[in-house]
Amino acid sequence: MKFSEMKYQRPDLDALKRSVSRLIDEFEAATTADAALDAIQEVNRLRMDFQTMFELAFIRNSVDTRDEFYKAEKAFFDEASPEVEALETRLRQALIASPHRPALEERLGRQWFRLAEVQTRSFGDAVVQDMQRVNARVTDYNQLVASARISFAGETYNLSQMATFTQSTDRDTRRNAAQAMFGFFAEHGDEFDRIYDDLVRMRTAMAQKLGYDNFVQMGYDRMNRTDYGPKEIAQFREAIRRHIVPLVAELHEKQRERLGLDALRIYDTALQFRDGNPCPKGDPAWILDNGRRMYAELSSETDAFFRYMVDNELMDLLSRDGKRVGGYCTFIPNFKAPFIFANFNGTLGDVTVLTHEAGHAFQAYQSRDMKLPEYFFPTSEAAEIDSMSMEFFTWPWMPLFFQEDADKFFYTHLADSVASIAYMAAVDEFQHVVYEHPALTPAERKAKWRELERIYLGRSDGFYEGFPYLEEGGFWQRQLHIYNYPFYYIDYALAQVCALQYFIWMQENREAAWSSYLRLCSLGGSRSFLELVNEAGLRSPFEASTLEELMPKVQDALRELEARLPS
Repeated sequence: MKFSEMKYQRPDLDALKRSVSRLIDEFEAATTADAALDAIQEVNRLRMDFQTMFELAFIRNSVDTRDEFYKAEKAFFDEASPEVEALETRLRQALIASPHRPALEERLGRQWFRLAEVQTRSFGDAVVQDMQRVNARVTDYNQLVASARISFAGETYNLSQMATFTQSTDRDTRRNAAQAMFGFFAEHGDEFDRIYDDLVRMRTAMAQKLGYDNFVQMGYDRMNRTDYGPKEIAQFREAIRRHIVPLVAELHEKQRERLGLDALRIYDTALQFRDGNPCPKGDPAWILDNGRRMYAELSSETDAFFRYMVDNELMDLLSRDGKRVGGYCTFIPNFKAPFIFANFNGTLGDVTVLTHEAGHAFQAYQSRDMKLPEYFFPTSEAAEIDSMSMEFFTWPWMPLFFQEDADKFFYTHLADSVASIAYMAAVDEFQHVVYEHPALTPAERKAKWRELERIYLGRSDGFYEGFPYLEEGGFWQRQLHIYNYPFYYIDYALAQVCALQYFIWMQENREAAWSSYLRLCSLGGSRSFLELVNEAGLRSPFEASTLEELMPKVQDALRELEARLPS
């Protein structure tokens, strides 16, 4: 069914609660595993009905945040979702305590029960109203960012559309574009601070109501992390500082030399080459046509997948006024349909967002027949392996999009993949500091962010010259994950380390690497992160020697690509 034909109807929350409660009673009273399984399957059918309507409302609100009908429906789900989670928590408690658990684990997999354990710890009736308030403030942040109307060069743009100007070969244009963009954040800085103050305070209060010391471990539990914790992540960040941060500093120095500048400033970072960054050589329709060819030639599986996405209107790619910023992939359960949301803006990101989000969507398409809604996607750090690796598996088709600038794309993509890991680590450590010290003032938070920028990103004094809002430490406020999805961002770094392993592997044995990737996608969320990594034949990012042995190979690849760049 085409997305435009998918009918939306607000769920009857009271009827849902009565039905699910009755079925949980039946599950708890079941005398056989078969009877228990029947009750579970009916509960999951009702859960997927609710989730389907949630996704339709969420997507349509994202596509146009000004649409009053779906704005109201989004507000309904902000209120209703915590009540449904309360029901699901009762279900999880029943699962954990069930005498039929061994038989159910054999049929449904252990991962569902492990997820139930961490999800039960991180939710309780006492925090339902807190969660509703958190959801409302997250919506406030997203609507504030989406409301940006940037006046520039006689026209008006949203934040996504301004990215083109930040990559201009004219330095004055870059500087003025950055001033205009960050001027919006500076103008609304107090409001961004108030929203984040509220979120930190409310999340901390929720954690303490549930018996946590602070929100850190609750955040990990809500991210469904079952086989690692803050200690392992701290060790991972330390490995990033040792093995990646020095390489990032080298990449920045080479960028400065290519641009012929005395020093890099904030408005220079988006430009890699003096004669311009690689950009797709056609409009969005042309990009989509090349995408069809790319996925048709990549494999029979990706061919069927991409035809399905195009034929059923399951992508919204163009940037428009009122559209939410960023990109994402989600899944509409009752239609077994992934959906890709993006904001094309004329940069190379139009291609990488298509390959990245298509990686998520392809995985969901491959595991769309999973028995449990929790298995449609893996946990987020594993899900990002699917997306980031797809970016590399599609490299052979990048000349279709970038033509004579293909080598510039290859270098930029790989360099950005490495540099982004350092930024992700900075975002993660920032969030740990904030939630370990929730009483920090906005100024103290910004000072800590500025300190972490110096450590991980080399953004020393002078980098933000002429941008007092950024020099004071305001850059993080544009990172929606910090507001929307606390502790998510390090997942990208964990996944990027795995994707870089695929990058090296596919150069040595592409067929074996692709076979591993297909296997990984087909497993969906039926395994934990480290189990999926192991099943795929990859090395854990937490192993002390993983980055130490991987990064020299990546550095060699960067130097080979650099040698191919036009002089």
